[in-house]
Amino acid sequence: MLRLLGLIYAVAFLVAINQIVPLIGADGLLPADMFLKQIQDSVGSIAAGFWVLPSIFWFGHSDGTLLTVAWIGFLLSVVVMAGYANALMMTVLWFLYISFVHVGQDWYSYGWEIQLTETGFLAIFLCPLLDARPFPGREPPLPIIILFRWLIFRIMLGAGLIKLRGDEMWRNASALNYHFETQPIPGPLSRWFHFLPHTALKIGVWFNWLAEVAAPFFVFWPRLARHIAGAVIVLFQINIILSGNLSFLNWLTIVPALACFDDGFWAKLFPKLLVQKASTAATHARESRAMQTTAWLVVVIVVFLSVAPVTNMLSTQQIMNTSFDPLNLVNTYGAFGTVGRERYNVIFEGTSDNDSTDNAHWKPYIYKGLPVLLDKRPPQIAPYQLRLDWQMWFAAMGSPEGYPWTYNLAWKLLHNDANVISLFANNPFPDKPPRYVRAVLYRYQFAKPGNPQGLWWTSERLGLWLPVLSVNNQQLVDYLKYQGWVK
Repeated sequence: MLRLLGLIYAVAFLVAINQIVPLIGADGLLPADMFLKQIQDSVGSIAAGFWVLPSIFWFGHSDGTLLTVAWIGFLLSVVVMAGYANALMMTVLWFLYISFVHVGQDWYSYGWEIQLTETGFLAIFLCPLLDARPFPGREPPLPIIILFRWLIFRIMLGAGLIKLRGDEMWRNASALNYHFETQPIPGPLSRWFHFLPHTALKIGVWFNWLAEVAAPFFVFWPRLARHIAGAVIVLFQINIILSGNLSFLNWLTIVPALACFDDGFWAKLFPKLLVQKASTAATHARESRAMQTTAWLVVVIVVFLSVAPVTNMLSTQQIMNTSFDPLNLVNTYGAFGTVGRERYNVIFEGTSDNDSTDNAHWKPYIYKGLPVLLDKRPPQIAPYQLRLDWQMWFAAMGSPEGYPWTYNLAWKLLHNDANVISLFANNPFPDKPPRYVRAVLYRYQFAKPGNPQGLWWTSERLGLWLPVLSVNNQQLVDYLKYQGWVK
C-alpha cells in the first residue's frame, strides 16, 4: 500500500514540477499570489487564511518556492516508493501535497486530489514515527487498516449512488455506448472499447454496478467475502485504467482496496524471499501502545468527520467530490454521474496573416492528450495528468465566461509565452508570435477501425468558441487588466 502510494505521490509531484509555474506561478494563468490575496482580504489576515485553507504557500509562493516544494515532495515520494517510510515522512508528503491542492484553484479541483490527501493522511498512521525500514519492528495498527476499508467503501458506493441517481443511461445500461468516446482524455484502447458489441458494453455497466454498489458492502465481511470484494474492485479499476486516461484516480483507488487482502493472500503471489522476510518481521514485531492509542484517536476523528459525507451520500441531493473540513480528512466521492453523448473539443488556432477571416492560414495548437489531429492515435498519459487538457475538456462543454482564464491563455499565446506554450505538444509559431489567435469549437467522433484513410477521429466544426483576438484588441486588454492578469 505504501509503495503504491509513494508511486502516486511521485507522479503527482512530477506533474507539479512540470506544470505548476505556467498554471499558478507569478505569471501563470491563475496566479497563486492573486488567489491568496483574495482569501486574505476576505478573512482578514494570513493566519485566518491559513486556518481556512491550510498551505505552506501562505509563507511564500514564488515560482522558485513552488518548484522547490514540488521537488522535495517528489524526492520523498521516491524514497517511499523504494519501501522506506515512516510517519514523519508521510506527514510531510501529506502536507506538501495539500498545500498544492489548496492553492491550485481550477487546476486542482478534481476528486482525486482530495482523495489523495485523505489516503495520504491515513497512511501516516500505518508507520512508526521514525523507523523507516521496509520491515519495521512495529505492526501497522488494525484500526487504520479498517479505516482504509471504510475509505474504499465510501469511494465506490459514492460513485455508484451518483450514477443511480444521475443519468438514465446508467440505469438502462447504455452509458458505455458513449463513455469511451466522450471521456476527458481517451487512451490507446479507448476506440477498441467504444466499438465493442452493445451486449458487451451492457455487461460492462453491470460489472460497474457489481463493483460500485454490491462489492463495497462486503469489504468488512470475513476473509473470503472481503477478498472477493477487493478483487472485484481492483479488477474494475484496472479495466478503467486500460480504457482511458483518468489521471492517477484509479491507481489511487486501488490503494485502500488493498486493505481488503491479508498476508495469507499476498503470500501466494509474492516471491518466497519477500514472504519469508515479512513473516520473520511479523513474528518479531512488537505492539506499540503509542501507535495503537493514536490509531484509535484517528478512528474517533474519522467517525466524527464521516457524519457529513454519509449524510450527503444518503441524500437525494447527493453531491460528489466534496470536502467538509479544511484538511480534507474525510470526503465524499463520485464520478461520471452523467455521461455526454457527444464529444466537444476547443482548439486554439493562430495565424501570422494580416487576414483574420477563415481564409487565413490558421495553425492549431496541438494538445498533449486531447485529440486535435485526426490521424493521431490517442496517447497513454495516465497516471500522469495534463491539467490544461482536462480543463479544456470541461470548457468545451461550457462557454468562455465560465472559464475566464482562457482569455489569459489566448493573450499568452499571442506573446509566445514559453511557460504556457510548454503545456502544449508544440509551438506552431516558433520564430514569431501569431498576429491573431482564436478558439474553435469542434465535435469529434471515433473513426471506425480499418478506415482507408487510417483516421482515428472525424471532426465537424461548430463555430468560434473564442473570437479572433490580437494584442491590439483593447477590449481584451481592458478585461485582462480588470482581472489583474496584466498591468
